[in-house]
Amino acid sequence: MKCPHCGYEESKVVDSRPIEENSSIKRRRECLKCQSRFTTFEMVETIQPMVIKKDGSREYFDKSKLAAGIIKACQKRPVNSAQIVNTVESIILNSLRQEITSTEIGEIAMEELRKADPVAYVRFVSVYREFSDIETFMQELKKFL
Repeated sequence: MKCPHCGYEESKVVDSRPIEENSSIKRRRECLKCQSRFTTFEMVETIQPMVIKKDGSREYFDKSKLAAGIIKACQKRPVNSAQIVNTVESIILNSLRQEITSTEIGEIAMEELRKADPVAYVRFVSVYREFSDIETFMQELKKFL
């Protein structure tokens, strides 16, 4: 790490603390040449997996698409939708897979919603599974009950 004051390449860490829910680290450093202090921020670089969609096309995982469906399902429910979105994203990223199907993402989201709130779960499932009639919808409800 180059000192922003003199350009010397060696420094020592004076203080270090996690920030942003432990996803990055703030370090206070001191230049070994000029003794100037400066702050650095370190964060883990995550590589987004490719999502294989139902039509076979591929695109990078997009948290905002996941969030849109979960937020809509949790609307006016006592559920922390942001926490569910973050949990689902963590499960996907921690799997360290380079590719994941949209179906698998939907299943993970459904499981997290099922644990959190039955109404939000049913809302999500009804859109995700594209129920064509009341019978298939009732079959899914019976599974839940």
